[in-house]
Amino acid sequence: MQEEQTFEKHIEALTRISKAITSDRYIEDILRLVVTVTAETMHSKICSLWLLDDNDYVLRLRATQSISEDYLKERSLKTGEGIVGQVALTRKPRSVLNVLEEPDFKEKELAKKEGLVSMLSIPMVVKERVIGVINCYTSYPHEFTETEQNVLVTVANEAAVAIENTELIVKTKVIQDELESRKLIERAKDILMTRRALSGPDAYRWIQKRSMDTRKSMREVSEAVLLTEEI
Repeated sequence: MQEEQTFEKHIEALTRISKAITSDRYIEDILRLVVTVTAETMHSKICSLWLLDDNDYVLRLRATQSISEDYLKERSLKTGEGIVGQVALTRKPRSVLNVLEEPDFKEKELAKKEGLVSMLSIPMVVKERVIGVINCYTSYPHEFTETEQNVLVTVANEAAVAIENTELIVKTKVIQDELESRKLIERAKDILMTRRALSGPDAYRWIQKRSMDTRKSMREVSEAVLLTEEI
């Protein structure tokens, strides 16, 4: 009966996370919800989510449900460093019965302060690429079951997809904004070339100088030029 209730809780947690990931929430809200729901479901004292920075291959703590000031401090680990770094490097889950007795665990002083004992660490993988690691800690010795590991693997994969999709959306928006800005600048140049008898390069430099003098973007200057044409 208890096992059945535990299974139902796991399913409910995954459903909540899936709904959040398919919603229009900001990525920070999604990550916060992922660690909060996961901690509740896994009966974890702390659940933490680390993301990999592709520029310097460093994992940084991005979300946790913990309210401890010590745990919330900005922290980072290199790929291959500590349990979290090794899980990211090998792309393999890892469980530790007692982090204080594990030579690879790097944050023993913090674990002592927070009362952390057992740990389950899962890589977040999307399209064969590791983008981060999610961890669950208990305050007592605990052998994580296969079901618990499968649940956390599913959570990690769902979160990885959400992050990947959000990054693509942001990149697409940046590209669209850049293209729109170029179109506006070109239209403003045409107006200046006609109205002031300027060459193309001179019209561009006029917009550029106006942008610097007014501390506005070249897009804003171009929009102002277009507005004067409409008046």
